[in-house]
Amino acid sequence: MPILARHETIFIPHMQRNSKPVDRLVRIIEEFPKLSITVLGDLIADEFIYGETGRVSREAPVLILRHRERTVVPGGAGNAIYNLAELGVTVLPVGVIGDDEPGRLLLRAFRQKHISVSGIRRIKGRSTVTKTRVVAGMTHSSRQQVIRVDREPETALDRAAVRELIFQTRGYVRASDALLISDYGYGAATPDIFNDIRARASMGAIPVTVDSRYRTLAYSGVTAATPNEPEIEEALRIRIGNDSERLLAAGKMILQKMKLQSLLVTRGKDGMVVFPRGEKPVAIPIHGTDEVADVTGAGDTVIATYTAALAAGADPESAARLANYAGGIVVMKRGTATVTREELLRAVTGG
Repeated sequence: MPILARHETIFIPHMQRNSKPVDRLVRIIEEFPKLSITVLGDLIADEFIYGETGRVSREAPVLILRHRERTVVPGGAGNAIYNLAELGVTVLPVGVIGDDEPGRLLLRAFRQKHISVSGIRRIKGRSTVTKTRVVAGMTHSSRQQVIRVDREPETALDRAAVRELIFQTRGYVRASDALLISDYGYGAATPDIFNDIRARASMGAIPVTVDSRYRTLAYSGVTAATPNEPEIEEALRIRIGNDSERLLAAGKMILQKMKLQSLLVTRGKDGMVVFPRGEKPVAIPIHGTDEVADVTGAGDTVIATYTAALAAGADPESAARLANYAGGIVVMKRGTATVTREELLRAVTGG
């Protein structure tokens, strides 16, 4: 693992309120409603079961949860889709769901936001990927997640479904300003599917961004990637920790291996680092407080905002700053949440 020289540090610029950089960010946000972005990805139903705990069961040493509320919202690629829609972008989703209640609830959620569902295929007999989180607490006290149950399809997507994903994406990207790939490992967004789309579709120079949970390096040739630091460590089989030199070296290695124009590495409470090709990496401190409410789906918000900004013509640093604002807003909300264009404008301008 090469280590950079000690003088090669991360550049941390200072940006004043009401300065020209702020004006530039505002102009980028104002472009969002003019954009169309295709999202190819794994659609997930995020189910939240809320309740109150008050006693222990006689049957086993477990808490009894008194059910109060249940919600099902788009997760995974669905959350990135929802975030883009909230930012004012016209979204063209491509993915698969099961012929079941979670799948129907996802379609209903998209339709309520006026998001096209013609690129989403419902497969009979298949289960929609569903992540059920049980959130509990005492009356008038804060609640916390006590368990998560994942329901996943038992079989891989068949060739007909894969061909339809490719066909739909190829059709959409011709009319899109960007392509966002959200790969959670469930088969609707794979490196092979992307390579097939790229080989057969006329994509021009539109940005292609990827957020892949397990195989970031396999998407060589995309415009940008937005992994978190643990995903970088897993991809390169290294440990970064608090070693800034190791982080710099890892970022440069990812840029070279994937042939990226930019790389955005999210670091939780330590903010982000953006690596624009041919320029110094820029560290961006976390927006807001590090006393977060919930990080569920924050990565989806980050890639949605970063992709929209790149599609609007932003440079990587400006796009990363907007993504940082968006991420800072959404982690202060409970559950799988989104950020609106108005919230993002207020955060940027201090309004």
